[in-house]
Amino acid sequence: MMTIEATVYLVEDDEAVRDSLQMVLESVGHKVVSYSRADTFLEDYTTEMAGCMVLDIRMPGMNGMELQRQLNSRNSILPIIFVTGHGDVPMAVDAMQRGAVDFVQKPYREEELLGKIQQAIAADAENRADLEEKHKIRAKLADLTPRESQVMELMIEGKANKVIAYDLDISQRTVEIHRARVMEKMGVRSLAHLVRMVMAAEDSSAS
Repeated sequence: MMTIEATVYLVEDDEAVRDSLQMVLESVGHKVVSYSRADTFLEDYTTEMAGCMVLDIRMPGMNGMELQRQLNSRNSILPIIFVTGHGDVPMAVDAMQRGAVDFVQKPYREEELLGKIQQAIAADAENRADLEEKHKIRAKLADLTPRESQVMELMIEGKANKVIAYDLDISQRTVEIHRARVMEKMGVRSLAHLVRMVMAAEDSSAS
């Protein structure tokens, strides 16, 4: 799996706040890319961006809430931490219902924000590893022949080889060959493991 460097994407229109926070983040070892406008970030956005976003809610032009909606429409999984003023708390709660991972109120303690950022980066790494594993499983499933897929589905249903042979109108020996190929291609040694992999792939396609 290709490792993508975790980055804190800071979107804040206040130059003094932006520069100060970037300096703090970099001083503790984070890679930071900062933006003064939400639409500028959106122009640069790709699904490969990993880490987290620290996003101000109130900004001129496109605000933080609208940027979040745009990212959601692109199926972004980049965690968002909103920075809010006191009067923005209801908006922040709404933002979390739309998938933001957290929010902090201004003025905030740097230690609090740093802790939330670290948690978001860790969650993003775990989520991306999980998605990568699911993509690998789906690629293995796509490598099965149509007949192997048929046999696998009946295996998962718990049917014995002789029953599978009857259902597919093939010999039991042929079923055994297909069964062995399914296990080899999927890289599993037990039916229980195969079932878990297929369930993970189905969960991935449903999400």
